[in-house]
Amino acid sequence: MNLFLHNIGDIADDNPASDSPERYGAISPADALIAASPVTYDYVLANPPFGKKSSQTFTNEEGELEKDDLTYNRQDFWATTSNKQLNFVQHIRTMLKTTGFAAVVVPDNVLFEGGAGETVRKKLLETTDLHTILRLPTGIFYAQGVKANVIFFDNKEASKNPWTKEIWVYDYRTNIHHTLKKNPLKFDDLKDFIACYNPSNRHKRKELYNAETNPEGRWRKFTYDEIIARDKTSLDITWLKDKSLTDLDNLPNPDEIAETIIENLESGLLSFKAVLTSLNNSSEK
Repeated sequence: MNLFLHNIGDIADDNPASDSPERYGAISPADALIAASPVTYDYVLANPPFGKKSSQTFTNEEGELEKDDLTYNRQDFWATTSNKQLNFVQHIRTMLKTTGFAAVVVPDNVLFEGGAGETVRKKLLETTDLHTILRLPTGIFYAQGVKANVIFFDNKEASKNPWTKEIWVYDYRTNIHHTLKKNPLKFDDLKDFIACYNPSNRHKRKELYNAETNPEGRWRKFTYDEIIARDKTSLDITWLKDKSLTDLDNLPNPDEIAETIIENLESGLLSFKAVLTSLNNSSEK
């Protein structure tokens, strides 16, 4: 909607050299998950819409609005699910060229959910090089209590052996406190992660974590075998101690504690509302 309000996407401009905003191409109002993209890309940077379920709204025989969960039976998907986060991850992978790169913001459930989630994670590890996970702090999104991550993966050609050899995790969540107004996330806050990522040659990275000399290091490497051995191939990995639970002399400011409590309560309330909506829809059927 913001793009449309700024006159981006109304008319596709075939001239890539044009300075007009329309040169970015038309913005389609259609459901992106319905079918595979007709074009593949070198890079996909995405923050797909949050919310666990895909749904459609329709008018029933009584003239009332109802919602129904959507699943996508696509041959190019590894798993059929109504979890739109998992569907977007699968869709984005299909949008990449064989040599394409992706960075995608996903909520925590994509990293640990069983069933379709485990299937998608295993396939992603096998068919792409899922090399980096950035654990994001709360307090950076408009929705309260959102726990999200950025996953970085490089697409690859078909192979008998898994492409992912190791996953590097940067924990920028534990003991980090951000708020939208008083302490918003800034570019400088991610400079350490960028240095650890080593964009000039990511194959020459160096761990900050060391069990003996630096157990508080935020940058740690895990091998493919270590990940596969985890329950449900979970990528929800943390090793740092929450200082608010162990160091009573260095507690966050009271307003930060209060905001964290509010975020957790609002996040829990949204989850309960989603469950209630699902139960109501099931009972009406």
